Amino acid sequence: MAHWAPAREKLMRIAIPKESYPGERRVAASPESVKKLKGLGFSVVVESGAGETAHYPDRLYVAAGAEIESDPKALYANAQILLKVRPPCERDGVGHEIDLLKPGSTLLSFIYPARSPELLQRLNANKIQCLAMDMVPRISRAQKLDALSSMANIAGYRAVILAANHFGSFFCGQMTAAGKVAPAKVLVIGAGVAGLAALGAAKGLGAIVRSFDTRPAVRDQVKSMGAEFLEVTIEEDGEGTGGYAKEMSPAFIAAEMELFRQQAKEVDIVITTALIPNKAAPKLWLKDMVGLMKPGSVVVDLAAESGGNCEYTRADEVVVEHGVTILGPTDLPSQLATTASQLYAQNLVHMLSDIGGAKAEKDGILGLNLEDEVVRGALVTQNGEVTWPPPVRPAPPAPAVKPAAATAAPAKSGHGGHGAAPAPAGPASKAGLTWGAIGAVLLMFGAAQMGHDAGPVHFMQQLTVFALSCFVGFQVIWSVAPALHTPLMAVTNAISGVIVVGGMLHLHGKAHGPALILALLAVLFATVNIGGGFLVTQRMLKMFRK
Repeated sequence: MAHWAPAREKLMRIAIPKESYPGERRVAASPESVKKLKGLGFSVVVESGAGETAHYPDRLYVAAGAEIESDPKALYANAQILLKVRPPCERDGVGHEIDLLKPGSTLLSFIYPARSPELLQRLNANKIQCLAMDMVPRISRAQKLDALSSMANIAGYRAVILAANHFGSFFCGQMTAAGKVAPAKVLVIGAGVAGLAALGAAKGLGAIVRSFDTRPAVRDQVKSMGAEFLEVTIEEDGEGTGGYAKEMSPAFIAAEMELFRQQAKEVDIVITTALIPNKAAPKLWLKDMVGLMKPGSVVVDLAAESGGNCEYTRADEVVVEHGVTILGPTDLPSQLATTASQLYAQNLVHMLSDIGGAKAEKDGILGLNLEDEVVRGALVTQNGEVTWPPPVRPAPPAPAVKPAAATAAPAKSGHGGHGAAPAPAGPASKAGLTWGAIGAVLLMFGAAQMGHDAGPVHFMQQLTVFALSCFVGFQVIWSVAPALHTPLMAVTNAISGVIVVGGMLHLHGKAHGPALILALLAVLFATVNIGGGFLVTQRMLKMFRK
């Protein structure tokens, strides 16, 4: 196969190798992501056969603008940026992937630095600049880079399919001529991304689903999936940093274990997802709980790679104890290789885009902005230095609290009386201005009606309706949270349309009459609202399109 063409030597080169980890089927680039990487100013080369197990043959990469390299050593030696899924490891007949990279090149991959100190030292010794995709901070603006969540979503779904494959009955209830089959009861421990995906998949198959999590904040998310949220009687918040749970107190853990023992007698399938950053997975489903489960039940432990949540779990093995099947898969995202590769490749594209694309190149090296919280959090080695863990950023200072305004002025000397209190500010003043504006409009409305020689009864009817409309409208709009003002404007187009029609019906009479002026103002403001609502709606819809 041909190497990179001379015409592309000026472009920063990205290499996509074949994953060498046993059983790994994913690849770090899809044909679609190759097009986007080229749009960022990079040239892309893919090792021959790298995407075969993910159903991306070489011809699709070539059609997307990538080049194919059949020599692995040449692939690594010429790479300025290497994109991988699994951490670098030894390749048969080639050598260790880190040793094949030239100093100053950049690696983007899963690294798991807490449990890979030797790998960090090897990266450091070879002066490789490394961004660990598993260390991307879990903050709002980094959601599009969050490869852990992308893979956890797939793992949660796949865990349910795996459980169904080993479970000896239906997930949904069945009423047949031969008799009734009860629906399966599924317990998901941990309501993170994987847990919620598992709940959704199990609910979709018709099971009765319930979930437990130490973080009360996820209660509404669990209920929104149609699941029951289990709680212990001890109140303790398990919210940790980065969206993970923290270790709980002994009293809470004791209550939690008792809850699990009660559930073990009822549920048919247990899916565990609990992890604590940089530590072994907590043991939550103990041996005696497995003994309490009905024969034929299934436990799927998604924390198997970190030691497992179940005491019987063995990574990548199927264990049967007391008639219960315990599964410890570590490659669930790899089992959906096509989709997993597509999502992970998109995470990498977003990362390189946020860095600045090929424009971030400095003397052949990908330049990084260490002031960027996301980049600094993911960076584990740079310039011969181990940069993990990242420095703890100080919490932003609390906003200064303004002293409350005095309710009364000091007493004047020589007099026994109190000074006048200052006028209240804030919502009260806003309300006063609003009611003042409504009063002014009422006067204009009254003048307009009198200009049409309307009878007193007819005038009072319309005045009453108008006043009530102003009051109700004010209360409804003013009570809406500011975050909902934009979508609120988008859904009031129909009301504004009615106002436009009503205003147009009153566009007659004296050229300078109050009725005509009010009608013109109504048409003008309602038209602006319609136009703005349409534009906002279009912008919101674009957020959900590719």
